[in-house]
Amino acid sequence: MCLSIPMQVVALEGDGDFAWVERAGRRELVNMMLIGPQPLGAWVLTSLGLAKEVVEPGQLALIEEALAALAASLEGDYDASRYFSDLQSK
Repeated sequence: MCLSIPMQVVALEGDGDFAWVERAGRRELVNMMLIGPQPLGAWVLTSLGLAKEVVEPGQLALIEEALAALAASLEGDYDASRYFSDLQSK
């Protein structure tokens, strides 16, 4: 199983078939052929050097929250009440 990570488009390469993306100081070149060229600043889900999907702001917030929960769990500091606010009853 591969985990897709959201990364932000910071530069285009060639005719847009590739783009440089960044997240938390990490930069990599990804293939954009599945989703096409995206504007600078767009967020895309990446996995194994491939951009798979464009991420909308609301979706990005949920993914970031899930990744934070995973990190907290791995550090032994997970508290269910701090994460997944979209799933908690109001």
